[in-house]
Amino acid sequence: MSAAEHTQPPPAPPMTDRDPVIAGLLLAAGGGRRLGGRPKALLPYRGRPLVENAVRVLREAGCGPVHVVLGASAAEVRERADLTGCVVVDNPDWAEGMGSSLRVGLASLAGTGAGAALVSLVDQPGIGPAAVSRVRAAYRSPASLVAASYDGERGHPVLFGADRWADIAATATGDQGARVHLRNHADEVMLVECGDVAAAFDIDTPPDLARLV
Repeated sequence: MSAAEHTQPPPAPPMTDRDPVIAGLLLAAGGGRRLGGRPKALLPYRGRPLVENAVRVLREAGCGPVHVVLGASAAEVRERADLTGCVVVDNPDWAEGMGSSLRVGLASLAGTGAGAALVSLVDQPGIGPAAVSRVRAAYRSPASLVAASYDGERGHPVLFGADRWADIAATATGDQGARVHLRNHADEVMLVECGDVAAAFDIDTPPDLARLV
């Protein structure tokens, strides 16, 4: 069965006190090169830095702990944004691309006991708790590989069971992120349709800033 056919997860088992920890991993290191060098984490959104919205979404969807990877203007982000309760890690190699931030973020989760990392991007404010909750609910084991889809096209957020972290980190280079792992294991990806509850646009260019309302 192809990945595209895995459009909805099977019913989740009843919640128990021994439910696995699903950590939120927010990649917020981008320097906003096409935005004139404005760090994406600090873009204004509803009167506050955009990174705060992304953290809120992960928490409201039930993810915890929440780890935030910073890069561009990391010191300024720490000063201006309220990241209370988050584990904040710096990626000194953020300019190399998303892959380096993903590696740093997954490494920071080692030893936390998390069964999976739910990875989101700071520059997608159209994706809220409803979509993240759907992806989180699709976790079944440390081998889980889940992605939100929009009209059948894979997007973010994505969930990586802990058993996959080492391979993902080994293949995450440049701006590829986890694409190599996802491509190599396409038949194992569970796609969860989220197009009815979220809009998966990115804030990449000056015209996109109009979406930050």
